[in-house]
Amino acid sequence: MTDSAETHDADIPAGRQETPSAVDRPRVVRWTQRLEAATALDTWQRPVHAAAQALLGDQGRADVLRGRWLGHAVHPLLTDIPVGAWTSSMMLDAVGGRTSRTASRRLIALGIVAAVPTAVTGLAEWAHTTAGERRVGFVHALGNTAALGLYTASWAARHRGRYGRGVVLGLAGAAAASAAGYLGGHLTSARKVSSRHPAFERPSPR
Repeated sequence: MTDSAETHDADIPAGRQETPSAVDRPRVVRWTQRLEAATALDTWQRPVHAAAQALLGDQGRADVLRGRWLGHAVHPLLTDIPVGAWTSSMMLDAVGGRTSRTASRRLIALGIVAAVPTAVTGLAEWAHTTAGERRVGFVHALGNTAALGLYTASWAARHRGRYGRGVVLGLAGAAAASAAGYLGGHLTSARKVSSRHPAFERPSPR
């Protein structure tokens, strides 16, 4: 039986032995791969991508937005500000009580303001993507835009005294931001989409 199994394995090309079947891939992985292959998105993302490339038309502006002065992309660093502010607001809503409502609303406002430079630097990174990465990045941006809209509506509701509605809208914003965050993580971790200084292209010294 062992000889038969070894012969069967030998008949399979090496590349196919290492490729997981559809059953072996988690559902979210299969969904992300389908998103990468969704050419229907190209009609919508092309004009946005052209605008992102125009944003980098000036080399000095491109270097600032893509973090050449920092050594690598600045976008992931900036995401901590809106995400941190909005998460802190959600925690205050959960355990802070009535006395924390003003602070929670201000944290949402901070996240809204910080989301603007975060989005601009994200566009600068996305401008250098191609094919499947560009499609995922486009949906990532749509998710973040939805999150920003929901948090803006949450702030407005709280400002008008409709605190319960504001909390619900904030939770919806958190869900949209989390889904978009997964796609952003896919681009940086799985697809290695991130600008970096040319010095980092060489192997690190021992």
